[in-house]
Amino acid sequence: MELVIENLSARRGARRVLSGLEFRLPGGRAALVRGPNGAGKSTLLRVLAGLLPLKDGDVRLGALSLKDDRSGFQEQVTYAGHLDAVKPALTVAQNLGVWAGLYGANAPRVDDALEYFGLEQIADRPAAQCSAGQKRRLGLARLMVIDRPLWLLDEPTVSLDAHSSGLVADLVNQHCAAGGSAMIATHIDLDLNDPDVLTIDPVGDTPPETEGEDDFLAGSWT
Repeated sequence: MELVIENLSARRGARRVLSGLEFRLPGGRAALVRGPNGAGKSTLLRVLAGLLPLKDGDVRLGALSLKDDRSGFQEQVTYAGHLDAVKPALTVAQNLGVWAGLYGANAPRVDDALEYFGLEQIADRPAAQCSAGQKRRLGLARLMVIDRPLWLLDEPTVSLDAHSSGLVADLVNQHCAAGGSAMIATHIDLDLNDPDVLTIDPVGDTPPETEGEDDFLAGSWT
């Protein structure tokens, strides 16, 4: 499915961070989201994940509109942000098992994900006892458990060594070869197959917008 970003604007609090963004990503391709710190890369991915509201414009994934059907749009997306989203009291395998149970994945997917990311030897270890790199691999292993066409990855290789970073790139390439797509905010050069590039320029140090309140504080976005 093609991802189409149309005239997208978004705010962080009362300050506009993205303005008039336009981009198209055909199905079966990955895009690197580039830009300096503070330009809005993470904000964009959170908007695409349905975690932050659109101020203006729309995002379409095939026939789905983020503005008109946020829940339906989110059902097509897997988001991996800065946090690894693991439960420290659960073991490595149990963490993946929770995700599998939530999204109806079968047990072989969990086993495949553990093996791919080299986690099978620590499958029974509580996540609280894992290193930063192990937690990151565990968080990314969700990608293999949850079957969604659009992956949104925010600095996925943080805390990873070169070998594990290569595993992430290979996994994205496999996902795209199967018809999926990925938007990846990263400052490093991942070994992807001819990725597109979306460069975000900072909007600038604009004053807070006076029209309306913050969408969350006002309770207008639920």
